Amino acid sequence: MLLGDIAHVRTGDKGDLSQFSVIAFDPADYPRLLAAVTVPRVLAHLAGLRVRQATRYALPGLGALNFVLEGALSGGVTRSLALDAHGKSLGAQLLDLPIDDALRVEDAE
Repeated sequence: MLLGDIAHVRTGDKGDLSQFSVIAFDPADYPRLLAAVTVPRVLAHLAGLRVRQATRYALPGLGALNFVLEGALSGGVTRSLALDAHGKSLGAQLLDLPIDDALRVEDAE
């Protein structure tokens, strides 16, 4: 199962920060998001970025997680030569994160 099967993403940016929220379609899947969509897994999935710091904020009332990635935009819109200087495609890329394997590993521990 991929993250996009149970959630959608909204993104934003400011300077060299990329921010995105992962929002469960069904609030019952929120615990699955908590377990499978961690900072280390997000950074591994978006390994091509030069993130200086990543922070995850849990938003249980919304059934969502909010991530802030500092340094993800190669200097920001006006400084980057990246094809997607706004980082909008990061959210779409994240939806391809496999989540079944992460849950199996945590269930086994």
